[in-house]
Amino acid sequence: MKTAIRLLFTTLIFGAASFAGVTVSSPTPGSTSGSPVHFVASASSTHPITGIRIYVDNVSVFLTSASKLDTSLAMTAGTHSVVVQAWDSTGAFFKTPLTLIVSKSSPTPTPTPTPTPAPGLPNPPANAITKSNIDQMPGWASCTVCAGAGANGPVAVFSMVENQASPSMDGKSAKFSISGTHPYSDALWWKQLGAADSATNLKYDVFFYITNPGVAQALEFDNNQSNGSKKFIFGTQCNIKTGGAGHWDVWGNAAGNWISTGIACSAPAAFTWHHLTWEFKRTATSVIYVGFTYDGVTHYVNRTYPARAAGAHELNVAFQMDGDSAMHSYSTWLDKVSLTYW
Repeated sequence: MKTAIRLLFTTLIFGAASFAGVTVSSPTPGSTSGSPVHFVASASSTHPITGIRIYVDNVSVFLTSASKLDTSLAMTAGTHSVVVQAWDSTGAFFKTPLTLIVSKSSPTPTPTPTPTPAPGLPNPPANAITKSNIDQMPGWASCTVCAGAGANGPVAVFSMVENQASPSMDGKSAKFSISGTHPYSDALWWKQLGAADSATNLKYDVFFYITNPGVAQALEFDNNQSNGSKKFIFGTQCNIKTGGAGHWDVWGNAAGNWISTGIACSAPAAFTWHHLTWEFKRTATSVIYVGFTYDGVTHYVNRTYPARAAGAHELNVAFQMDGDSAMHSYSTWLDKVSLTYW
């Protein structure tokens, strides 16, 4: 709300050139259209626009990394709730909602182009080192207060139980649970794997299973590396509830903040295994989020942020569960967790 007020105030003082938001030229709110529906929209901000997405009835149906879109989408007959949402490079987002009526027929249907799938992430070289079945390793550390904002969050009730036969992919999954009475409390677990100061590439691979995804605020999947000079935090989260539309976030490292990628991440389907692979790089002073593959769909992120100073030597994998406003209890199982580095 404060951001929206600042943007409005800036616009009033400096004029339309400083407008930040989404303008939908077609269709007009409340109009009736045949299918496919022609969408034309543009976004602007004081920072570069990184993506625009169209949601129809809370389902993402179109995404572009440009600041403008001009596309036709097939839609079923009836009244639909549409949101056109954009993100800029700081993670700020802007949305324009509208109601649209789609008629039962269209005189000139136009087929929707089939998007070209993104190529897969690069494969690790033959000399890469892989730590497998990390979910079965003893000695995981954990905390709740440290998982909150500023490492000083509210207290959650949490647990981790390894070697679960069901649900499992290999007969030995790890079950993570969170509950409590303090709204928005979190729990973090991590497993130290020893130092790997010379590694500049990481590939984090994990399968996860959740029974009640509708109550999860967010699920976080991280790698952390320190080489005696810098700490490289490769933080990612499926931000399910914050902001009204789920999206993938990455951690800004030295800035100490979450930044939206503009890539959707709604609540995962329940009672099924999901497969997530993240690939990261680093330089001597920066972290680079290359991209990820989630349930077979690859997204290139290509974001770079400065690392922070640190004197430790470490390499670890981490997983965090965030509770919602009512702290509904839920559990997540991880299996076949691996980290490949080179």
